[in-house]
Amino acid sequence: MRRKIRVLVGKPGLDGHDRGAKVVAAALRDAGMEVIYTGLHQTPERIVEAAVQEDVDVVALSILSGAHMTLFPEVLKLMKAKGAGDRLLTGGGIIPPEDMEALAKRGVGRLFGPGTSTQDIAVYIRDWFAATHAGGVAMAARISKAGAPPSAPARAAAKTVSRSRKPARRKPAKIASRSHKPARSKPAKKKR
Repeated sequence: MRRKIRVLVGKPGLDGHDRGAKVVAAALRDAGMEVIYTGLHQTPERIVEAAVQEDVDVVALSILSGAHMTLFPEVLKLMKAKGAGDRLLTGGGIIPPEDMEALAKRGVGRLFGPGTSTQDIAVYIRDWFAATHAGGVAMAARISKAGAPPSAPARAAAKTVSRSRKPARRKPAKIASRSHKPARSKPAKKKR
């Protein structure tokens, strides 16, 4: 049985617009991933701490404030410092293409702008996960099927991949739905 990809969706900084983050979180959940949404106004430190505690595979940031050139590098630096540098850091928001390129050169994954299909985001995460985490196991399986015993590096890669994650102990937080105020009811008419 394949384990689910675990994704943490974060809203760093003072940006108070989270509709897009919630839509992406719900779409990734519907695509079969476990999603943890940290909520609004998170610091990079809190996002990385949650990512480490939840043992996620992917950290996805939603940034609409224009602070992407500060926040993505800070989160990436903290992820490396906490031993989570092998996880994918991706995200989206209002990010000019030249800034996307600059962030990619620093080690940030693909970034998505407004209007991106949520299916494209899910496919990107699945492809990254398959290439990064399943490569060693798949290679060892192919070698074994070919009749030759797997080499020591292939066995080590398969062992590393299969032991690289602890089983999930907690259920991911549910995505809060938008709350609406109850409709006002008219006062009851008095009987005379």
